[in-house]
Amino acid sequence: MSRFAKFLLVPLVASLLGGCNAVVMAPAGDVAMQQRDLIIIATVLMLLIIIPVMVLVVVFARKYRQGNTDAKYEPNWDHSTHLELVIWAAPLAIIICLGAVTWVSTHLLDPYRQLSRIGPDRLVPEGVEQLEVEVVALDWKWMFIYPQYDIATVNELVVPVDRPISFKLTASTVMNSFYIPAMAGMIYAMPGMQTRLHGVINVPGEYKGIAAHYSGHGFSGMQFATKGVSDAEFDTWVADVRNSPDMLNRQRYLEVEKPSEHVPVMHFAGVESGLYTAIVNMCVERDKMCMSEMMSIDERGGLGHAGLNNLAPELYGGGERNRSPFGPQKTYVAAICSTDEAIAMTAKLPAIAAPSTAPLLGRGLDRREAVAQSNAPALEWLAGKLASTETIPADAL
Repeated sequence: MSRFAKFLLVPLVASLLGGCNAVVMAPAGDVAMQQRDLIIIATVLMLLIIIPVMVLVVVFARKYRQGNTDAKYEPNWDHSTHLELVIWAAPLAIIICLGAVTWVSTHLLDPYRQLSRIGPDRLVPEGVEQLEVEVVALDWKWMFIYPQYDIATVNELVVPVDRPISFKLTASTVMNSFYIPAMAGMIYAMPGMQTRLHGVINVPGEYKGIAAHYSGHGFSGMQFATKGVSDAEFDTWVADVRNSPDMLNRQRYLEVEKPSEHVPVMHFAGVESGLYTAIVNMCVERDKMCMSEMMSIDERGGLGHAGLNNLAPELYGGGERNRSPFGPQKTYVAAICSTDEAIAMTAKLPAIAAPSTAPLLGRGLDRREAVAQSNAPALEWLAGKLASTETIPADAL
């Protein structure tokens, strides 16, 4: 390609770039604006060193080129105190300034930190309640639960302008990344865990929300609309969602949770109590043991040998998410319930003896007690070993 043709490509490329939406550098929320300012400050501070170095590279290369007979030739020169001061003092000063700015901004823009302002010189007004939104990253769509209004949506987030927003985030299967460039920074959503994010929208309009972390086949379509509206428009939207015929209970959630791509906006007029907590604890199915329950049992020392049989066949069908590592049959860890309602729901589960609440000693329960409590083949083998004179390997216990 000729040099003239290359010059002709410059305005073409510039025109194409003109259609890009530089939302990161022109956001609509105060948190994102502060993050933009941090990017600009950090870039300028680094350019104070980068630009002079690049200029000096050209100057020195030109001055000391082989054809310049006027340049002073000093093959034995090796030190200059003044030059050393410039070389080390300037970058050190930049690093100190950059470190101070980054330290302060990192704490002020902590995604877990509740907002104290909604804009420059605009503190959060007294009596304004922050909007709570519970976010669930599904395959491949986003679910938003509004606990204060008892509604939920899929692939649509509507928020009032100038009202602080508190996000709680989790995921159903794989780790994902929640990002609304116009509002705030990116935060991960992970299964079995909850992360937090705070933000605000200051300018009415519609903005794009994306999944910023590859999560599988339908990743490219995992986007949602974020709308900043007035308080009156938000109230009208809430009323419209409440008129939806669809309700979000546990069974409906399990249907929506199934992998799907390019899902249209969905509205739910009501949300079953405790659903989000069950999602975080990975026990939406009522007869599965919640992670919080499992951790509580572990904190007390576990169920001992009685817990060996606390696996139940998978009752729901479909998918590979509940496949047992112990064999081809799908299983899951069964909940230990005591209420009549819970017992009725778990009638299909195998009988599970109530565990002893006494602290476990050593490797578990007393050997004789362990043998008496279980009919498992492994423990029958252990009983035979106890009755014999053979030495039992330590790792077998």
